[in-house]
Amino acid sequence: MWCCHPGDIMVKFPALTHYWPLIRFLIPLAITNIAIDLGEQALNRGIAAVKEDAVEMLASYGLAYSLMKFFTGPMSDFKNVGLVFVNSKRDRTKAVLCMVAAGTIAVIFHMLIAYTELGYYIINKLHHVDDSVGNKTRKAFLYLAAFPLLDAMAWTHAGILLKHKYSLLVGCASISDVIAQIVFVSILLHSHLECVEPLLIPILSLYMGALVRFTIVGLGYYRNIHDIIPDSSGPEVGGDATVKKMLSFWWPLALILATQRISRPIVNLFVSRDLKGSSAATEAVAVLTATYPVGHMPYGWLTELRAVYPAFDKNNPSNKLVSTGTTVTKSHIKKFTFVCLALSVTLCFVVFWTPHISEKILVDIIGVDYAFAELCVAPLRIFSFFPLPVTIRAHLTGWLMTLKKTFVLAPSSVLRIIVLITSLIVLPYMGVHGATLGVGSLLAGFLGESTMVAIAACYVYRKQKKKKDSEDEAAAGGEDSAPMNEVGSRGHIDDIVEMREEDE
Repeated sequence: MWCCHPGDIMVKFPALTHYWPLIRFLIPLAITNIAIDLGEQALNRGIAAVKEDAVEMLASYGLAYSLMKFFTGPMSDFKNVGLVFVNSKRDRTKAVLCMVAAGTIAVIFHMLIAYTELGYYIINKLHHVDDSVGNKTRKAFLYLAAFPLLDAMAWTHAGILLKHKYSLLVGCASISDVIAQIVFVSILLHSHLECVEPLLIPILSLYMGALVRFTIVGLGYYRNIHDIIPDSSGPEVGGDATVKKMLSFWWPLALILATQRISRPIVNLFVSRDLKGSSAATEAVAVLTATYPVGHMPYGWLTELRAVYPAFDKNNPSNKLVSTGTTVTKSHIKKFTFVCLALSVTLCFVVFWTPHISEKILVDIIGVDYAFAELCVAPLRIFSFFPLPVTIRAHLTGWLMTLKKTFVLAPSSVLRIIVLITSLIVLPYMGVHGATLGVGSLLAGFLGESTMVAIAACYVYRKQKKKKDSEDEAAAGGEDSAPMNEVGSRGHIDDIVEMREEDE
């Protein structure tokens, strides 16, 4: 009888053997990314379910949430520090202390936005919103002050778990986060908060979800990793990572993610100002708030591809595949990445271009009315073109993270913002306004950023190639006494070059 057990499939199709580890690693992370988007939709539903001023509430929460994500973005990228650098308890302590310091700074800035004229200028004046929306936004921003620290602590430990291939545990933590958010939104919608302070419904749910996620990854770290890693790193991994090395590795990634997260507030700002702060402006910001998580869902998980290269790096001391004999090469990772891209593009076009599907998602999941959902159709269709630049960026960023050459990525964040703002200024003269203007400009920014990342990767590759050529010449000088195996020489030199690049 034919059997569909995974082991049998691997026997029948040995060519797929190398891809199972990649599939097992990425699927929980993809679910994690999708779960975050579902969580955002659950929070939006908590606002949309409020009977009075639902659009105004959605706009206020959307402005505050997008600004808050500007702070959580850079700190959540400390996940990659845990993934690449944390090899000992001492490394982990340094990473946690960095996050505590950054979280404290974020809390102070949140309070400045909420209580000072700086906040009034950023929210009310720059966005051209009325006093009612501005006051609600600043209040929501105050309530969200502690979230960046909690989120960062969870992601730091998630990175350590990913280093040891516990991606399933990280995925389960994120799913539990979303479930907690949905449960608490449902509970709080039936409480007196809907009448007293509706903004607290999504915000308290957000905190409870993050607390659940932090608890799961924290317990997972102590149960599975804390006792097996050494107190300090040995010389085989370069000794203990210094705070300077961590920050040097982290800041380009943090800058990139900060520009990605600040893109949404910038888009909200220009879209609102373009419509002169009218009711149409409030409606456009509300449409953007509703479409971001829905549009992000089919392609957002591609960002997790950047964790693949570091996790399966042959120099990763925690790489369990070394002992199993299953080798994942760069060629396997490239083919796997292409398949992921094709899957995402197909999903985008099926969901966003098939009539009435996107409207049904918005009506059934977020809870908006059908007329509002129809306004979201055009922006959602633009999201169909996001997978290509996102895949290029993620794949090349992962390779550069493995080499610890993240500094070359910094210019891409600058170009992204330049292209984004240019598009937001130019497109209105071409008759593009509202949410379509916002999403179209975001796409232009993504294309600019991925182009610069590709240029940076080519620069590093050429430097590597030159170094390899010099190694070839040096090796050729000693070949008379110790001839090198012609078949294996190229791969061996590549290994040496990569290890030297990482030590620099």
